[in-house]
Amino acid sequence: MTNFASQNNLSIDYIEAMRNFRMKNPGKRSVMKEVRDYAFITVGMFFYCIGWTVMLLPNNITTGGVSGIANIIYWGTGIPVNVSYFSINAVLMIFALRLLGLKFCIKTIYAVTTLTLMVSISQGLVGDMQFLHDEPFMVTVIGSIFCGMGVGMGLSAGGSTGGTDIIAAIINKYRDISLGRVIMLCDVVIISCSYFVLKSWERVMYGYVELFIVSYCVDQVVNSMRRSVQFFIISDKYEEIGRNINQNARRGCTVIDGHGFYSGKEVKMLFVLARKSQSEHIFQLISQIDPNAFVSQSAVIGVYGEGFDHFRIKASAEKENMQSPTNE
Repeated sequence: MTNFASQNNLSIDYIEAMRNFRMKNPGKRSVMKEVRDYAFITVGMFFYCIGWTVMLLPNNITTGGVSGIANIIYWGTGIPVNVSYFSINAVLMIFALRLLGLKFCIKTIYAVTTLTLMVSISQGLVGDMQFLHDEPFMVTVIGSIFCGMGVGMGLSAGGSTGGTDIIAAIINKYRDISLGRVIMLCDVVIISCSYFVLKSWERVMYGYVELFIVSYCVDQVVNSMRRSVQFFIISDKYEEIGRNINQNARRGCTVIDGHGFYSGKEVKMLFVLARKSQSEHIFQLISQIDPNAFVSQSAVIGVYGEGFDHFRIKASAEKENMQSPTNE
C-alpha cells in the first residue's frame, strides 16, 4: 500500500515557503492585487458603458438590472439614466454592506461611481445618435457582448455594476450557482416591464436576446479567470521539476508512487494543480529540466483550498453537520 503521507514533502515545503513569503512581503502583494483589481473594474465599466449608452440605449433596447430600470425611467420621464442608476444603487448598497462585506462594497461603490461618470460623459458625447439603427439585432449582439464583458470583469475583480449583480454575488457567495443564471432570472421581469413604456414586443424580444448574451459572456469571463488544470508528470528528475514548480510557478506538488506495468519499474509521479494561465510556464519548466518527461494535462471543474477558490455550501447544511452526533 502506497504511503502518501511520506511523499508530500514538496507540498509541505511549498506551503511553508508561501507562508514565509507572505509574512515577509505582506504589503507589496496586497497592493499589487488591489491595483490590478481596480484596473480590471475600470476597464470593465468602460466596456459596459459602451455597450449600454452607445449601442443599446439610443436604439431603445432595454437591459436587465438597475440599468434596465434606469432605461425605463428615462424613456418614460426623461430623467437621465446616470441619475436614477446611481440613486437606486445607493439604496441597494446600504443593504449589501452587511451581507457582502466592506471590501466588496468598496469595490462596487467604485464601480458604480466610475460607471456613472462614464455614462454622464458618454451621453454628452453621443446624445441621441443611433449606431446601426437599421440593424437592431446586430446592435443588440454587439452591445450585449460589451455589457457582458464589463460585468464579468467587474465580478472577477471582486466588484460589480450594482443592481442584480449584487443579488447574484450574494447567492454565489454561499452557493456554487452560475452568476449569469442568477442575473438572467432576476432580469426577466425588468425587461418584460419595458413593454409598458416602449409599447413594442419586438424591442422586448431584443431585450431577452441581450439578457441571454450577457449571461453567457459573464460566465465565460468569470470562468476563464478561475479555470484550473491538473498535471500528472512522470520523470526521473521529479525532485528538480517539483522544486522548480514550487519556487518559480509557486504551486504545490504531491509525489505519488507508481509502478510501470510494461517496464516493471518503480516510478515517481508528480501531481500538480494550477491555474490555466500557468500551464505554459509549467510546461517550459518541465521542458528545460527533462524534455523526455511524460506529462498529462487535463481541465478540472473546480479546485478549492489554499491558493484557489473557497468552499460554497449552504449555511443551514453546515450548521446541521456541526450539530449532528459524531460516529463512534
